[in-house]
Amino acid sequence: MIKQTLSLVAAAAVSVSAMAWEPSGKVECIAPADPGGGWDFTCRSVGNVLEELDMVPGSVQTTNMAGAGGGVAFAHTVSKRNSDDKLLVAASTATTTRLAQQQFPGMNAGMVKWVGALGADYGIIAVSKDSEYQNLNQLMDALKDNPRDVKFAGGSATGGWDHLKVLIAAKAAGVGNLPSVPYLSYNNGGEAMTQVIGGHVDAFTGDISEATGFMDSGDLRVLAVLAEERLPGKFDHIPTAREQGIDALGPNWRGFYMPADADPEAQAYWVNAIDELYASDEWKSVMRQNGLIPFHPPAGEFEDFVRGQVDDIEQLSREIGLLK
Repeated sequence: MIKQTLSLVAAAAVSVSAMAWEPSGKVECIAPADPGGGWDFTCRSVGNVLEELDMVPGSVQTTNMAGAGGGVAFAHTVSKRNSDDKLLVAASTATTTRLAQQQFPGMNAGMVKWVGALGADYGIIAVSKDSEYQNLNQLMDALKDNPRDVKFAGGSATGGWDHLKVLIAAKAAGVGNLPSVPYLSYNNGGEAMTQVIGGHVDAFTGDISEATGFMDSGDLRVLAVLAEERLPGKFDHIPTAREQGIDALGPNWRGFYMPADADPEAQAYWVNAIDELYASDEWKSVMRQNGLIPFHPPAGEFEDFVRGQVDDIEQLSREIGLLK
């Protein structure tokens, strides 16, 4: 009886091993924006590390699919690719913001599988190197005098996460009539920064990973990071909004969702792959170089985290008049 039982266990183990799903061929990562923004950074950086760690048999192709603040990619995944085992879609707080504000008509967070997060990217408010504004208080004082005098540019749609970060800071600074603060929406953070550097718009609202290149070149000057404390490494010279008396926080997690009807074994594979990637030295190096802060809810808790964030942002959007 014991031998028979052991044989059955061994056979089951072999069967499970044989059935274990692994990707074959090309893996696709959709960045729901044009090249140059945070979602593009997420796809390309993660794709590079997946290849470096031999976690995919071939390459990870990044497909840029801009439109509707991520809505085009979300709808594409739900309606046309809902059983694709080799599709990852870059997501962030910007995604949950759009879902919270019902900006993806007929769609909700439960229509995809939330795979995992790979760090948090904190919001910043920045100006060009030649700007008259030397700190966040000067910028907010200008808004208090006349909310329409300062124009902001960001890579999210109106009412999206980049827009919300400005309003969170303005509200904390005591600026009135928040809906009147001008916000210009561009297809990605790179395009928005170009407008600020060119002197066409007063200030940039986005995430620090988007701004690294322009910061290094000296073309963009960051007035504040919307974090609890100063970021480590090469970003430690940037003051927080809190240091300047403005209690504003703007964390933006970066991660992925995938089709809800993909094979459960494929879903489990990608959840475990993101766990392994996050723990790797290679990814830790990417985080250090790009200002990402550790953030990685356990696999079993990430879906609940996303749903909770959608609820919280919906409440915030109602408070500041962006959602009725």
